[in-house]
Amino acid sequence: MTAQPGCEAVVQVPVATLWATPEAVRPTDGPALTDCPDVAAWIAGMDRDQRVGDCVLTQLLLGERVLVTETRPDDWVRVVALGQPAGRLDGRGYPGWLRGAHLATPTGPAAADRGATAGAAGPPTETLTVDVVRTTLRAAPDGPAALAGVVLGTRLTAAGPPEGDWRPVHVPGRTGPLWARRGDVAPLPAQRPAATETLAVAERLRDLVYIWGGLSTDGIDCSGLVHLAWRRYGVTLPRDADDQARATTSVTLDAERPGDLYFFARPGRHIHHVGIVSAEPREGRRRMLHACYLTRRVVEEELPPDRVATLVGARRV
Repeated sequence: MTAQPGCEAVVQVPVATLWATPEAVRPTDGPALTDCPDVAAWIAGMDRDQRVGDCVLTQLLLGERVLVTETRPDDWVRVVALGQPAGRLDGRGYPGWLRGAHLATPTGPAAADRGATAGAAGPPTETLTVDVVRTTLRAAPDGPAALAGVVLGTRLTAAGPPEGDWRPVHVPGRTGPLWARRGDVAPLPAQRPAATETLAVAERLRDLVYIWGGLSTDGIDCSGLVHLAWRRYGVTLPRDADDQARATTSVTLDAERPGDLYFFARPGRHIHHVGIVSAEPREGRRRMLHACYLTRRVVEEELPPDRVATLVGARRV
């Protein structure tokens, strides 16, 4: 799209990566920058150290809205990700740089991240969420693949009633609907989920590779895991761990329950890590599910001594 500063746009690829600056991009990042990014291939091509480079800030999923704040002739666009609160950085959302080719002009119900909207002459559209690790949208029921790699937590707007095992959905940048397998999507719930439901979403990502700034089922970081688990149920949490701590309610240690959050910080420093409480504490022992920087995987484990030493509290969403 031809983005203009001050206008909104919407992500039209399954996963778009938000960068600190265009100049921070490395040779290994090529697969994430193509017009149809291959995030799985990008991650597979990185070594252990490249997976934690700070050039990546976060990722945006198909249908996420952004506010364009700056454009460049080389197709780089500076944006604010409106669905990822980042109060410490920008009160409007998470700021960074995207490829312009990954954005489309929002048109009507295709901008699914707005939630359910009322049409001018019809009932409210239904917002769906992808409820499998990864799915492929098709050009027709049982038809050829049209958009692969659509990941868990992506919001889609229904384009009509189900037809057999398929649901038509609006997709940004497409003039007609694509088709999602009916069992791969679920209505976005109207009620707040139980914390254990979000924990169950995160548990489905156990052993997923750790990627700094990752926010998809191809690779994820600690706060991304928390953000995505709650996003699946329509709850928007901030993107970064320190902002997540400020947006949640303190719980006395030993009163935490599965689905609550543990936060970690070194003395005199900002919070640097978050994990999801995976079991009630027993005799001072605590367990959590988290995207671990050290193992480079999503793991469920008892807090080791180095984590216990930096534990600064538990909080509840």
